[in-house]
Amino acid sequence: MKILKKILLSLFITASIGAVSTSVLAEAGEGRIVYKPAEAIDLTVAKIQTAIDAITTGSDGEAVSKLVKDALDSSKEINANDRVDMARSKANNKLKSARTHSKEGALQEAEQELRDAHRGFLGLKDLL
Repeated sequence: MKILKKILLSLFITASIGAVSTSVLAEAGEGRIVYKPAEAIDLTVAKIQTAIDAITTGSDGEAVSKLVKDALDSSKEINANDRVDMARSKANNKLKSARTHSKEGALQEAEQELRDAHRGFLGLKDLL
């Protein structure tokens, strides 16, 4: 009888976890756009290039900072595997550094960090 109780209890717990688990029911919502990894990389690279172009045309630090923030936000859409995620994290650190430099007004350093991040994100395609 004790064994039967343990089996029934474990089956009940398993069934309840499976029925309530949000990861089982996870899918994209109606208003959510889901990008393939290569598309998300291209989107992020385009936003980084926009920030670089803004620096070369003489935009101020706040405008560049907003463009870098957009690139950081779009980089969150890159979901492939662990190797890609680690490389994305390193490239994100360059973007964060560029954002800090642009807020401080050091646009030359920000441009160099953006170029490094641009190369880093382009390198992600080789890891797919």
